[in-house]
Amino acid sequence: MNIGRIQFDENGLVPAIIQDARSKEVLTLAYMNEAAMKQTIESGETVLYSRSRQSLWRKGETSGHTQQVISMKYDCDRDAILLQVIPNGPACHKGEVTCFSSTLYGEEKSTPHSYNYILDELEWLLMERKKVPIEGSYTSNMLRQGLDRIAKKVPEEAGEVVIAAKNNDHEELAEETADLFFHTLLLLVDRGLSLSDVLQVLEIRHRKK
Repeated sequence: MNIGRIQFDENGLVPAIIQDARSKEVLTLAYMNEAAMKQTIESGETVLYSRSRQSLWRKGETSGHTQQVISMKYDCDRDAILLQVIPNGPACHKGEVTCFSSTLYGEEKSTPHSYNYILDELEWLLMERKKVPIEGSYTSNMLRQGLDRIAKKVPEEAGEVVIAAKNNDHEELAEETADLFFHTLLLLVDRGLSLSDVLQVLEIRHRKK
């Protein structure tokens, strides 16, 4: 990106629309100055400019909800930036996936988040349980027992998926597949991998084809 082409306002700022690269849902609207743009490009993570604090801030520097930047584009007037990112947790400081969660006009969506977001939120929750175990939590208990216990559940759940498919029971198949997704994601989190790592492999394979 040629930063010199960007039309900053009188305060040296430009609006930055942040969008989930996978679901295409708009996560937030913030601002960037030239320094924030340079640091974003150099680090590969979202860096913004806080108008209230009048300073740079890296998204997720306190919450851990960082954003991996996939691309940065500017509009036809060169006075707005679009960042497509892969978020590591909620984008909103209130814990919502997106800052645009309140409806001013029109009907509410029947499904508040995309399927990607459901997996993202689940992954975030599993990571939180790994960092801060909760007494009585199934997830915390599994993580406490370690790799062997978690790994054992994956083939068990895969077997249940096969049985449900052979029974031609759609509801059972959906439920067992959800269990398989959960325990596979738990295994990834335990091993220090993320859903993004898996999706990147799939994307590379898809592009090869």
